[in-house]
Amino acid sequence: MVSKQNNFSFMSEINVTPFVDVMLVLLIIFMMTANMMQQGVDVNLPKTKKAKTLTKKEATIILSINIKEEIFIDEAKVKLKELKLKLSKIIEIRENREIFLRADKKVPYGFVVKVMAEIKEAGIEKLGMITSSL
Repeated sequence: MVSKQNNFSFMSEINVTPFVDVMLVLLIIFMMTANMMQQGVDVNLPKTKKAKTLTKKEATIILSINIKEEIFIDEAKVKLKELKLKLSKIIEIRENREIFLRADKKVPYGFVVKVMAEIKEAGIEKLGMITSSL
């Protein structure tokens, strides 16, 4: 009798090329969508020629007013009559008592002044205005 030998062997290598391809595609997708994932309140800021670039500090409060005259502390919506109380509670626990105000350029000036008065009455002495550069 003739015996046949099987010359089959197991392949012990893993082909990582498809894995690398998938990872590179995912990396590109995440890089492209990262800029679109910035959260915040949509505000059409007034433009200025000589505006210094703002660097967001860890403990900085940003108060925003949108076109509908809605007020937001960072991203939490607040009514005007509750603003003073909420801000005073926030600054009690913070060392940095500075706030930045972002207001849509179409919001009436009188409303912005009312908000600024509430900020002052809450005990905040440093108020910065956020604008966008030309």
